[in-house]
Amino acid sequence: MTTPLLRFAPSPTGYLHIGNARSALFNGLYARRHGGRFMLRYDDTDLARSRPEFAEAIAQDLAWLGIVPDLVISQSQRLSLYDAAAEDLRAAGRLYPCYETADELDRRRKRQLARGLPPVYDRAALKLTAEEKAELEAQGRKPHWRFLLEPRIVAWNDLIRGDAHVDCASLSDQVLIREDGSYLYHLPSVVDDAATGVTHIIRGEDHVTNTAVHIQIFEALGAALPAFGHHNLLTTASGEGLSKRLGHLSLLGLREAGVEPLAVAALAVLTGSSDAVRPVASLDELANLVDLGHISRAPAKFDEHDLETLSARTLHQLPYEAVAERLQALGIISGEAFWLAIRGNLTKLDEARLWDDVVRGPIAPVIADAGFAASAASVLPPEPFDATTWKSWTGAVQAETGAKGKALFMPLRQALTGQEHGPELAALLPLIGREKALRRLAGERA
Repeated sequence: MTTPLLRFAPSPTGYLHIGNARSALFNGLYARRHGGRFMLRYDDTDLARSRPEFAEAIAQDLAWLGIVPDLVISQSQRLSLYDAAAEDLRAAGRLYPCYETADELDRRRKRQLARGLPPVYDRAALKLTAEEKAELEAQGRKPHWRFLLEPRIVAWNDLIRGDAHVDCASLSDQVLIREDGSYLYHLPSVVDDAATGVTHIIRGEDHVTNTAVHIQIFEALGAALPAFGHHNLLTTASGEGLSKRLGHLSLLGLREAGVEPLAVAALAVLTGSSDAVRPVASLDELANLVDLGHISRAPAKFDEHDLETLSARTLHQLPYEAVAERLQALGIISGEAFWLAIRGNLTKLDEARLWDDVVRGPIAPVIADAGFAASAASVLPPEPFDATTWKSWTGAVQAETGAKGKALFMPLRQALTGQEHGPELAALLPLIGREKALRRLAGERA
C-alpha cells in the first residue's frame, strides 16, 4: 500500500488565517492518522507579491499548531519542471496562445452576459492563422497561454462530498501562463503534485471547479490522479469570509493573544462537522476524532468567543509534560504539583506567573483582622504539609475562632495569596510552605 503524502500549499503573500490553517490541519492530521507524510509547498511563483518574511511566518504558524512538515519545497526553485510540462502540453495541442488584452476580454464577457450567454472564452485564438499571430506579435502583443479543455464531464469520488462532477463544457479554457511568461497557480500545482507523488489533496470547496481542470491537466501529462476532498469554508461568527490580507483571525494574532494552539486546531477542524467540538490533549487525539465523512456542506462559523472558552478548557486538562517547556520559558520552575494545582483556574498560560509568584513569593498579604490571622497562625500544623493539611488546619482555626464559611476561608485566602479567588488552597498550601504562611499571616511580605 502506498504511503500517503499530503500537502499544504500556501502562497507566501500574507499571514495565515484560521481558514488557511484549517486546510493545513485536515491534511496534516490525515497524514498523522494514516501513517503518512506531510509536505509544505510554497506556491511562490508570483514573485512580485511573495515575501520571505511571510514564508517564515507560515512555517512558524504551522510549528505552533504542531503540524511540522516532513518535506518543504518552493515552486520558485522548480520552474524548469513547469517549462518542460508546458512544452509537453504545447506539443500535444492542449496549450495554445491567446492575444486578447484584459480590456478586450472584459468587453467580450459583458457582451455575452448582455445576450444572456455564459461568459465563457470563445476560443477565438484557435482560429488565428500563423500570419495573424505574427502580425499581433509585431504590434508588440505577447500571448498568454490557455489549456484546451475537453468538453466533457469530469467526475471523482470526493473524500468529503462523495460523488462529485463538473461539466467542463461550461468552463473557459484556463489561462496557465501569463503574458510575461510567469505561471498561474494551476500548472505548477499539478506538476508538483505529480512529481512529488502527492496521494491525497484536501482543500476548500472553492477549489471544486479547479479540481476538474486539474484532473484534465494530470491526464494530459500522463500523471496518476490523487484522491481529492473539498471541505466547507470557515466564516467569521457574523458570516463574513476570511481574508489573510485583512488579517481576519490570523494565527499570528491568535498566538500573540495567548490562545492555546490545540484549541485553535480542534475548533478549526471540528466546527462545521457532526463531531462535537471538545478539548483535546494532543494532535494524535484530534487526528483520531476527525472524520472527513462527517463534514457538513454548509459554511462553518468560527466564533472567537467559543475559541476563548475552548482554549481555557484545553488548558484545564493538559498534563504537565505538555506545558513544562512553555512554563520554563515563562521562568516558572515550580513543577508538576504546581501545574496540577493551578491549571483549572487559568484562561491563558501566562496567568500561571501570578500563581508562581503566590507560591514562591514575595507577595503582599491582605490582613483584614490581625487577631484572626494570629489565631490561625497559632494552630498552623507542623510540616510536612500534604493534601490533608488544609482541611485539618481550617478545622482547628474554626474551633479556635468560631469563624465558619466565608468568614473562615476568605481571610485565610487573602492572607496566604493576596487574592480573593484562585486555586484550591488544599493544593497551594503545601507549595507555599509553613514559613511563608506564618510570615504572611503576620502581615509580612513573603
